[in-house]
Amino acid sequence: MASDDVLMRVDAGGRVTEWSRGAQERFGWSADEAVGRSVASLMREAAGDEPWRRTRGGHAHHMSVTPLLRGPSVIWEVRAEADAASAQDRALLRAMFTQSPVGLHVLDDQLRIIRVNTATCAMRDVPLDHLLGRVFTRAYRLADPEAEEAAARTVLDSGQPAVNRLVRGGPRTGSRHRGIYSVSYVRLENESGDVLGLVASALDVTERERALQRLRVLDEVRSQVGERLDVIAVSEELVHAVVPAFAGIAVVEVIEDVVRGEAPPLVPVDRDVPLRRAAFRGQMSAYPVGDVRHLPYATPFARVLTDLRPRLVPVEEDSLWLTADPARAAAISRSGAHSLIVAPLALRGEALGLVSFYRHQDEDPFTDDDLTLATDVCAHTALCIDNARRYARERTIAATLQRRLLPQRTQASATVDTSHLHLPGTEGGGAWFDVIPLPGARTALIVGAVAGRGIAAAATMGQLRTVISSLAALDLEPDDLMARLNDTATRLAAERAALPSGDPLHREPLTAECLIAVYDPIDLTCTLVRAGLTEPLAALTDGHTATLPVPAGPLLAGTGNAPFPAVTVDLPTGSTLAISTPALAQKVLAPSAPLRPLLDEAAQRPLTDLCDTIAYALNDDHHGGEALLLLARTRALPAEQFLTCPLPDGPEAAPVARAAVRRQLRAWDTDQETAFTLELVASELVGNAVRYGTPPLRLRLIRDGALTCEVSDASTSAPHIRHARTVDETGRGLFIIATLTDGWGTRYHADGKTIWAQHPTDTA
Repeated sequence: MASDDVLMRVDAGGRVTEWSRGAQERFGWSADEAVGRSVASLMREAAGDEPWRRTRGGHAHHMSVTPLLRGPSVIWEVRAEADAASAQDRALLRAMFTQSPVGLHVLDDQLRIIRVNTATCAMRDVPLDHLLGRVFTRAYRLADPEAEEAAARTVLDSGQPAVNRLVRGGPRTGSRHRGIYSVSYVRLENESGDVLGLVASALDVTERERALQRLRVLDEVRSQVGERLDVIAVSEELVHAVVPAFAGIAVVEVIEDVVRGEAPPLVPVDRDVPLRRAAFRGQMSAYPVGDVRHLPYATPFARVLTDLRPRLVPVEEDSLWLTADPARAAAISRSGAHSLIVAPLALRGEALGLVSFYRHQDEDPFTDDDLTLATDVCAHTALCIDNARRYARERTIAATLQRRLLPQRTQASATVDTSHLHLPGTEGGGAWFDVIPLPGARTALIVGAVAGRGIAAAATMGQLRTVISSLAALDLEPDDLMARLNDTATRLAAERAALPSGDPLHREPLTAECLIAVYDPIDLTCTLVRAGLTEPLAALTDGHTATLPVPAGPLLAGTGNAPFPAVTVDLPTGSTLAISTPALAQKVLAPSAPLRPLLDEAAQRPLTDLCDTIAYALNDDHHGGEALLLLARTRALPAEQFLTCPLPDGPEAAPVARAAVRRQLRAWDTDQETAFTLELVASELVGNAVRYGTPPLRLRLIRDGALTCEVSDASTSAPHIRHARTVDETGRGLFIIATLTDGWGTRYHADGKTIWAQHPTDTA
């Protein structure tokens, strides 16, 4: 018969003359059974009351009868008239199995392949007879066939489709590359609900997935690499971002000068330039991280630093370049590496180092697209390394500047022992401390911190430290000293604000914190004032610690002319005063600080040991910010080293003072010339107080590295030197004192003022 939809042909008498295979499938009779029989009887038996419609297997088939002339007689041709939907279904199936780019597999209930479309064979390059009848998951080399078989059987049992499963195949014929496929499973059922099998579709998405993976790697590198401004840290971030997402092994080697912050060498890089193995991740390394060595010349690594061109290198046992570096060749062999990309770390035509990417064992070899990705990854990393290099240089300069501006050695004092703990920040800073001897055996303890980092913070710190050292020589009270320091900080802040808007410092307002403590070893008191910072802590000899109630003043250069209230507290001999910047205050000084108990035993331990113990206890808890802790242990000035003598109000005060000084200097075994000078100085100071001051008067003579004569009265009038003429009867007193001594000054306090003069001595 000519057409597939012709079921039978019937002669003029109504008997079947031809019976097609389609008729046999639809009605159940074979050609031998049907040919020669009356078509009417066949239809009655098949459909009872509906002679031209038969339902078989739930499908309805309409038929049409067409007369045909065949010679002198008429032949009736009976055709199956299919529904329009059925015709579309057949057309769709025909297209799917002959033209669809998606590989289709029809599986039976045992997951055996019973039919495939043309795309399947083309996609997998597998002969058809190698597929039919085989279990689907075993017909192909899959990375995990057991998992796929389990997924297929789950769909077969549950009827729930599994869509777009990414399945990795085995190596393709003649290649190490593995394909990636998007596989979906759908269960086949007839209209009665009987499970017939599965339809498994497979689409080759290898290139798409590799492209997406390359984009993910690049995004990971751009988001993770460069978070820290340190060359070694950037290198470590790179290897963690690319292994194992892009390569099984990664090695970063950076030119040693670049690690130290120096400028990179010219290209081509000389073979004698050493490189540091900055980072490594993978199975094994030929050299340890941190190793510094020259690259062998006849290798891809050296060649990359010659022309800054990345290279995709297949690793083979007979590769000539492997013989130039036996240690590296041995590590490559042990790791099973088979594909290598060497890419330069370069910026603006300058070489910073190189990165080696290896794929090993069953990983796919690198492709040209991977070479492009490696180039992009290294370009981003080179920019980050160059930023870190420049910052390292700036940080080195800032750290050097800060180190030079800090006290190189604190001046020894008989009444205060000091030790400090300085933890520099990773980005530098402006923390400082100072220990300044003051007249009258007193000592000023200063801790400060300038906000910011780098050279600007260190330079500002140096300016403030110089100012406070100069102001301390004027023997100002701590609150007055802080106010004048604030004036200087305010002027510096105004200068910074006036910088051009493009200057980075213009956008960084200047603020600073400071605490000043002045200890008096005769009265056993300490006067404190603070601008910001945390309240200091006093550890007493009985093992108790107490936070000193110092009122908080505003930050320096912060709020105009706000006052800085001072407070005076008793500080028994043997007490340990602890002053800290905020970074350590929360760990050491705060009431709930974890390290505060260490200060309970401060009286029984040397201060240097206590600083070391605190540093050990911090371990890795201190990150980033600069921190400074100053410890000061107080001692009373021995009674035999000072004399305090009240004086009468009248002219007789001078002889009384001279006699007291003479006796005390004789007890101290002072030479006659010094004794005569001090008697004269005391006489002039007392005479000035009698004439211009207000009772009560007091004389104090102190021996502590120098001989200091002090005369106190209740007046606040300010004395000044008068350069008397030859005809003047008065006015020579302070001029004589300034001539005979190393220095003199006036110190104001709540009860009046003290005028002092200091003279050196070798017997102190």
